[in-house]
Amino acid sequence: MSITNDPCSQSSLMHPDQAILQLLEQVSVITQTEQIALPHAFGRVLACDVGSNIDLPPFDNSAMDGYAFNFDDLTNFEALTLVGGSFAGKPYEGQCLSGTCIRIMTGALVPKGFDTVQMKEKVSIQADKVIIDKPKQKGACIRKQGEELTAGTRVLSAGTLIRAAELGVLATIGLDVVDVYRKMRVAFFSTGDELQAVGSTLNTGQIYDSNRYSIQGLLNRANIEWTDLGIIADDPEAIRHAFHQASKVADMVLTSGGVSVGDADYIKQVLEEEGKITFWKLAIKPGKPFAFGQLNDAVFCGLPGNPVSSMVTFYKLVWPLVIKMQGRPQRQLLTLQARLKGQIKKAPGRVEYQRGILSYNAEGMAEVYMSGAQGSGMLTSMSLANCFVILSQQEGDLPNGTMVTVEPFNTVLD
Repeated sequence: MSITNDPCSQSSLMHPDQAILQLLEQVSVITQTEQIALPHAFGRVLACDVGSNIDLPPFDNSAMDGYAFNFDDLTNFEALTLVGGSFAGKPYEGQCLSGTCIRIMTGALVPKGFDTVQMKEKVSIQADKVIIDKPKQKGACIRKQGEELTAGTRVLSAGTLIRAAELGVLATIGLDVVDVYRKMRVAFFSTGDELQAVGSTLNTGQIYDSNRYSIQGLLNRANIEWTDLGIIADDPEAIRHAFHQASKVADMVLTSGGVSVGDADYIKQVLEEEGKITFWKLAIKPGKPFAFGQLNDAVFCGLPGNPVSSMVTFYKLVWPLVIKMQGRPQRQLLTLQARLKGQIKKAPGRVEYQRGILSYNAEGMAEVYMSGAQGSGMLTSMSLANCFVILSQQEGDLPNGTMVTVEPFNTVLD
């Protein structure tokens, strides 16, 4: 890896999209797998393709409560004789004779010999006779065996994130255990002599460390095992010790702060001695300085110290790396066009991820308001927002009413 000397130079800034592609080339999938019980599989990633050993549905069944019969009997009989019932889990076991019908419940097996179901609201009952308003077609209201999938069909692919629907699919085909990639492990810490732990008393010039808590939340969303090493002083030996601890337990080491060019920013110095590091000068705001490298067997990502910059660079640069390392495929994030309500101040030169509040007006048009002041230290702009307003490198100030590109937060971390 090459090392650049000035992470904050305004010249030769790399577009974040280009940076992501280069970063992805330098990380690998965590290949270790484990077998876990289905109830514990939520949020995990499938390590192999999953096929079904059964048809779905496994038998012809009724799509609604009603009456099952042979469609052709409607041309020969004015009324059908009711001879029994088929219930979910308790199928009809009698004979399916010409001119007969049975009462049937949703999900119940449709006996051989019957091929159509009419909903109960469209029949007339006279003693044991059932008069059926002619349905539109033969086979109506029946879910055919194997119409969703047949035995041997691949149901889910390796790399699939198991969410609620996937849990249901796996249960539907009868699996009680699944093969998944082991959880990714991340160790992180903050650097800065000005940082204090929450709950302590602040002295002049001190601030509370918020970045570790934001990072915890982001890692929890990704179902990652994490180790929080706390606040590390701006001291080379303290940072060196933290790096040693982190690299023993983690696939990825994350830091916030110490990746700028200040006299007390020792991350670069120590990582050059202990591992490999590249400083990236990115055309991104907030978050221009970003460090990437290798620390023993762990990937290293150095986030900026400003709270919003830390979160934005995690979203836009670290998250794609997490996706790949977890064994999941990259995907194109959802964006949409919205009308800007208010004005935006912007200088050309960097891609900006400003924070906005996306909503729809009475006419159904998407609108976006800025979520307050956009300074890189103003974390409330992230808390109030539900989307990024993405502004290209070339754009400058934008007036009220401009159509802008927005990226909803809930499509990013998935």
